[in-house]
Amino acid sequence: MIYGLAAAATIYYTQIVLSAVTLERKLDALGKRAPSRRTWSPWNIGLLFQAIWYFSHHRNHEWWWALFGKCGNKNLPYTVEAITAGARIIFTADEENIKAILATQFQDYGKGERFREEWKDFLGLSIFTTDGERWHDSRSLLRPQFIKDRLSDLLTFEKHTKVLIPLLAGSHNGATVRADDLFFRYTLDAATDFLLGSSVDSLHNGQSEFAAAFTEVQHIQSIIARAGPMQNWVPRKKFHAGLKVLNRFVDTYIDRALQLPPDELEKMTKSDEGYTFLHALASYTRDRQVLRDQLIAVLLAGRDTTAVTMSWLTYELSRHPQVVQKLRQEIISHSGLDKPPTYDDLKSMRYLQHTLNEILRLYPVVPYNVRVALRDTTLPHGGGPNGDEPIGVLKDTPVGYSTLILHRREDIYPPASAGFPDYLSFVPERWDGWTPKSWTYIPFNGGPRICIGQQFALTELAYTLVRLLQSFERIECRTDEFPMMKTDIVLQPAQGVYVAFIKGEKQ
Repeated sequence: MIYGLAAAATIYYTQIVLSAVTLERKLDALGKRAPSRRTWSPWNIGLLFQAIWYFSHHRNHEWWWALFGKCGNKNLPYTVEAITAGARIIFTADEENIKAILATQFQDYGKGERFREEWKDFLGLSIFTTDGERWHDSRSLLRPQFIKDRLSDLLTFEKHTKVLIPLLAGSHNGATVRADDLFFRYTLDAATDFLLGSSVDSLHNGQSEFAAAFTEVQHIQSIIARAGPMQNWVPRKKFHAGLKVLNRFVDTYIDRALQLPPDELEKMTKSDEGYTFLHALASYTRDRQVLRDQLIAVLLAGRDTTAVTMSWLTYELSRHPQVVQKLRQEIISHSGLDKPPTYDDLKSMRYLQHTLNEILRLYPVVPYNVRVALRDTTLPHGGGPNGDEPIGVLKDTPVGYSTLILHRREDIYPPASAGFPDYLSFVPERWDGWTPKSWTYIPFNGGPRICIGQQFALTELAYTLVRLLQSFERIECRTDEFPMMKTDIVLQPAQGVYVAFIKGEKQ
């Protein structure tokens, strides 16, 4: 009996060793290893605990910098790897590797089955969770809804900025307001109006049940995604309760759209009158689950991207009055202070465009992302003793990449000695004669999966900012500390943005 158990144990461990040797040989055939990150804990599980702790304290960027080395070292290895609980994961902020993941080796990397499993309850089989034909079908379904003539119709933005501006003014001129909360409500109202044809009117009604549920689901989903092998321990009672609210809300509109005959839906999509994003989708598919998944995904992008960018922009403008004055001068020269800007007005305001580029450089909307190797493949840079050789990547290996770290790498910018503004400072003027190196500025990702709503978001941002600065002469900061960076899915100020919007004497 004892000899039999010993023999079985020997065979078992021999198989483990042989399997490990086989994997190492496969990796060696593909490329080299990146520098390894380890903790003094069994199975390197401490790395997961560190990640969750830093995330929960809004210090995720510090954890990433620690992965790559000490902040300020110009020779950082911007690609590292770790083996945690037996699973290998690669982290990168190297532009060549990000370019490979998103573009040149696009067929080798995707969301992967595990990502779909982790996110299926929230985002289903939408454009954000699928690969291959399913992803292509989703993109083909959604892309026509973001054509230019729809973007140039600014009536929806105007309708909701008229509600937003008096709320930003507060109870009196110079009153302190929490701007980020109002921006989230504003973009939710505009997004539901554009997508569903009926706004939730959260600016009028305060925090709606839908908005609260949306925020709660996102937060718990982010914890699940970061917990790795410990994700089954994440409490999900509030998560499932929030999902019920989201589904009930969206189902109401889906029911209405599906009650319309196909010929009437087709007629509506050819006219601006009564047109909605949902009607257009329903004219292509009657599948309720497809409609639900795509609507939730686009609502997530449509609400959060503009809200967080406007929040960071308001914070930076409150600390840089000279930028506000320069923007107002440009706005006055193109649109005046009373007339709503046209689409062409927005595109012709060069300093406005530079200001949006700058805020997205410092605060990219999605600061951290992940792709999974769909087959045995490589990353072009970061392997070997000098970090200049390809890295071997086996199928199903996740690769996390950070646009936030990438955009804040000192080495990708001209030196200060050349008169270039400090790379961590908010200086829109840097864009006057500077173009970022290829793949070092990707606020909307890149390659085939570049954000299809990019122009919609930029138009909403530009229009909203112009209308604000037509109404207010100054923005004053009413907080002493830099807002910590919360990173559930998007990058947002954790403690809020408290400012005062000041009208001029003649306004």
